[in-house]
Amino acid sequence: MSKSQVITARIDPEVMELIDRLAKAQGRSRSWLAARAIEKMARAETAFMDFVKEGEDDIAAGRTLTQQEMEEWFAGMRAEATAKIEEQDRKRQQEQDKAA
Repeated sequence: MSKSQVITARIDPEVMELIDRLAKAQGRSRSWLAARAIEKMARAETAFMDFVKEGEDDIAAGRTLTQQEMEEWFAGMRAEATAKIEEQDRKRQQEQDKAA
């Protein structure tokens, strides 16, 4: 049994021109580009589908936040990030002051 499968697809002429340009520029075949594009799309769509399923499972299990809880969580995350940036800025300024 072959490691790869063969599929057939109809491609608009405009898209085929783009594929040909890419193939020529990258020194790749149409088949290679198509396989990489399909793989990338399939992985991204599957990851998104899994992400949505996880959220649906959380909702079904009652793992949710109210709007107020979410706003408080987000405000806390923002405050932590701001404090971290400010600390980094202070350290950078101290280092520049020492170097001067």
